Amino acid sequence: MKLYAIESGNFKLDGGAMFGVVPKVIWNKTNPADNNNLIDLAARLLLIEEGNRLILIDTGMGNKQSEKFFGYYNLWGDHNLDASLAKYGFHRDDITDVFLTHLHFDHVGGAVNWNTGRTGYVNAFKNAKYWTNENHWEWATEPNAREKASFLSENIIPIQESGALNFIKRSNEILLTNSELGFDIFFADGHTEKQMIPIINYKGMKIAYTADLLPTVGHIPLPYVMGYDTRPLLTLDEKAKFLQQAADENWYLFLEHDAHNEIITVHHTEKGVRLNENLKANDILI
Repeated sequence: MKLYAIESGNFKLDGGAMFGVVPKVIWNKTNPADNNNLIDLAARLLLIEEGNRLILIDTGMGNKQSEKFFGYYNLWGDHNLDASLAKYGFHRDDITDVFLTHLHFDHVGGAVNWNTGRTGYVNAFKNAKYWTNENHWEWATEPNAREKASFLSENIIPIQESGALNFIKRSNEILLTNSELGFDIFFADGHTEKQMIPIINYKGMKIAYTADLLPTVGHIPLPYVMGYDTRPLLTLDEKAKFLQQAADENWYLFLEHDAHNEIITVHHTEKGVRLNENLKANDILI
């Protein structure tokens, strides 16, 4: 097995929204805001090469939305998915599986592209199976008013219409071991219904792709929960369980949204679980 960090692009969001009830004077120390109160964020994907499978975890925002839409998110930097794949000798047509932690636009937008004439949509990874879970699919395709702006039908429905949609089979346990894709999955319901956090056994290590359960280093303290989360008290409980195990077993946490920190470890302190090591992805992955 080989793992690769795929940088699909950078954007900005309101720091207050990203940290909920935590005062700016506190979160600004780890995630400094610009003059518009915006903080730097990433859409860092993970590519798993295992035998004849090439599994991409999440897809970033993509590029099919309008200039007005992207203007809300202040795109910055020169990263893009195709260039990042090419860096390791891959093309999007090589991808066999696309695993979606959840279906918010910044995670699934890159899964679907315009067709050549911009009259309809095609899968961005034409040879891939797309994976979500049935509970989350129902949640996303019949969205509540709070999340409706994050679940865009053009990012989701074309996957189903193409026949490439697949559901992860799961039990009622919070941790699914050895899924169809060969890695464990931690299910979390605080941010959105049945978000899936992959946990990969790699060279004697466990690497967890934290998605929106732990967006940045600044979110490690338990009360630091995003204003976007639908069930913040549940997020707090899920983070506690997740970080407890990560500290106990020395997991490596791959941060999808932290623009300046790629992989971290955590440990137990008198104040609770806190940052231990801060590492570059390529120090660990390949």
